[in-house]
Amino acid sequence: MLFSSIPFLYYFLPCVLILYFLAPKVLKNSVLLLASLFFYGWGEPVYLILMFTTILVVYVCGLIVESSRGKILSKLTLLFSVIFGIGLLGYFKYADFFISNFNSVTGLSVPLLNIALPIGISFYTFQTMSYVIDVYRGDVKAQKNPVTLGMYVAMFPQLIAGPIVRYSDIVTEINDRKHSFEDISNGIARFIIGLSKKVLIANLLGEMCDIFRASDEKSVIFYWMYAIGFSLHIYFDFSGYSDMAIGLGRIFGFHFIENFNYPYISKTISEFWRRWHMSLGSWFRDYVYIPLGGNRVPFIRWIFNILVVWMLTGFWHGASWNFVLWGLLFALLLLFEKLAFKKKEGNILKNIISRIYVLFFVMISFVLFNSTDLSRAYTDIISLFGINGVKLITPETLYYLKSYAVIFIIAIIGATPFSVKVYKKLKSNKKCELVLNAAEPVVLLALLTVITAFLVDGSFNPFLYFRF
Repeated sequence: MLFSSIPFLYYFLPCVLILYFLAPKVLKNSVLLLASLFFYGWGEPVYLILMFTTILVVYVCGLIVESSRGKILSKLTLLFSVIFGIGLLGYFKYADFFISNFNSVTGLSVPLLNIALPIGISFYTFQTMSYVIDVYRGDVKAQKNPVTLGMYVAMFPQLIAGPIVRYSDIVTEINDRKHSFEDISNGIARFIIGLSKKVLIANLLGEMCDIFRASDEKSVIFYWMYAIGFSLHIYFDFSGYSDMAIGLGRIFGFHFIENFNYPYISKTISEFWRRWHMSLGSWFRDYVYIPLGGNRVPFIRWIFNILVVWMLTGFWHGASWNFVLWGLLFALLLLFEKLAFKKKEGNILKNIISRIYVLFFVMISFVLFNSTDLSRAYTDIISLFGINGVKLITPETLYYLKSYAVIFIIAIIGATPFSVKVYKKLKSNKKCELVLNAAEPVVLLALLTVITAFLVDGSFNPFLYFRF
């Protein structure tokens, strides 16, 4: 069930909200758990068995790790929980990848498993692993109530696409959270803004990318439209979903961590990854990079640590070599920056050049990211520079350039903090603040109405991160 769908917006969510706020405090977690299980089982009910198994294993492992802390049993249980989590990902997400590569190397024909990928498994598996690890480290206490832990694991606002919410970040709110009209109104506003980013911007850019793929008259300009369009598409698609998750969490009394912070204004690749998919980056930092030794190791080992972390980051996104190479590309760029760049503030010209450098390599990386195979990635990248003889521009390219010019301009401006700064500047004026406060609910309602019209019309509405 997509957040950006009529069944979710006008049937599921209203019913859940009514039941949740009517329920006494002691039953609110139970209502959220049942709603989340219904949400998860909507598309593939069979995978509810997987969810129940995950909750049970993590619950038992947490209790054993805590009760036997300092003993060998605690370490063995932690190891088992990590193997269990990685095993789930290995079987459901990566089995066919390894079998295909094994067949290619050996010449054998081992049949593929062709297993459907359970939605959100990459996200909730990382959450469960971090929970048991944090219990082992003594950062949090094991949850004694299986319903409460199950609610954390299966919580529908962030179940299928993050952000990756650690138990330690919301443990207080899991056990005792407050609800206020301010949080609810802010949550609704954040949800509608995220929904607008998804339906009104990301979907239109995704549609343009599909048109590009189907075109028989590609040109250099059209390839650049695709590279820029997909980079904006994936940002608004994923950050929009994160906004919706954060907004829903706020309505239910949770304060989830931010996941995006205008990454396309970054001056270095390192800064880009501090602003892009922040919950994933911090997860790999705390549970892989630092345990490997971080940067407090010999030089060669440090390079190894960087390569391992970014290879895994790429592989987390999908079972394909283009994702692995995508991660390693960022590893090489980060190593280059750390070894070649000195940390000092540049002048305006240097800052502009730095931002162009980041945008260029990020766009190239996303062309690689979205390629179905390495051959396609190679063709797409060299075509950006006209190396394979494609025309500079064609009538078809000119038509789509005109057709999507407005959405490109809106998306580019929206990917920067410009509009937020203008809004805050206006709000600092008392007269403007009164007008804005009165206009905000009207604008939000208008946006929801337009979005509903798009969804009723059956417009292009996929969600990119379902495949992860």
